[in-house]
Amino acid sequence: MSVRTLEARSLVKDFRLRSGLKTTILHAVKDVSFTLEPGKTVALVGESGSGKSTIARMLMKLETPTSGEILLDGTRSGDAGRALERYRSDVQMVFQDPFASLNPFHTIIHHLERPLRIHNRGLSAGEVRGKALELLERVRLSPAESFAERRPHELSGGQRQRVAIARALAPGARFIVADEPVSMLDVSIRLGVLNLLAELQREEQLGVLYITHDLATARHFSDEILVMYRGDIVERGPADEVIRNPQHEYTKTLLAAAPEPENFGRLRDEVRAELAR
Repeated sequence: MSVRTLEARSLVKDFRLRSGLKTTILHAVKDVSFTLEPGKTVALVGESGSGKSTIARMLMKLETPTSGEILLDGTRSGDAGRALERYRSDVQMVFQDPFASLNPFHTIIHHLERPLRIHNRGLSAGEVRGKALELLERVRLSPAESFAERRPHELSGGQRQRVAIARALAPGARFIVADEPVSMLDVSIRLGVLNLLAELQREEQLGVLYITHDLATARHFSDEILVMYRGDIVERGPADEVIRNPQHEYTKTLLAAAPEPENFGRLRDEVRAELAR
């Protein structure tokens, strides 16, 4: 039996920026490779502008790589029509902004019923609604009936993000790309959403790409960490190993900025000494 994986292989993405008669090439992603496996979380960590979201958009086929390829279960999938629909039934995304990613004119149940109908064409209307309500319960929006007919503005940020997670699960996704899924939420509710993602990952055997700028949460919610800087993966390894024994100066800088008391002073001094050389 073949291993079920989502693989990014040597991804490169360049953008052409035009200013008057001058054209500049922005190298957003440079030869990036990694593999997502069922039941495991890979954290892609870096500051804004490092290329993390560009990788997410390529994985979701919202951007076309300049070169490289994306393989699902070892096979390169199509980029249009039914092939793209099949790919997106397996690979779904949770966006950063839980309000912008939901249509304010539609009810919560509509956001879940639509992907269920698209990817499960044989279901009756009653079966679709039943599955949608089950998804709401699955993401801890209970009782589901009390949330079903509300609209996004009637929910809190954390509740909206739970709806977004339920919508990602609706097609039967095996891989979730979570692009800064808690960065726009109140600090007090971030842990609950991350714990929900971790629970779903274990119980549904999901492969998760967790995109974040926060090494502290990456350490606790991922199996492997990839550190990205200016389009390159500058460090990778098991989460604990990267945190306890960082090799690249950029990783050390991120760690020095993270709220980890036992690491803060030592790493801050190491980075300052290195930069002073």
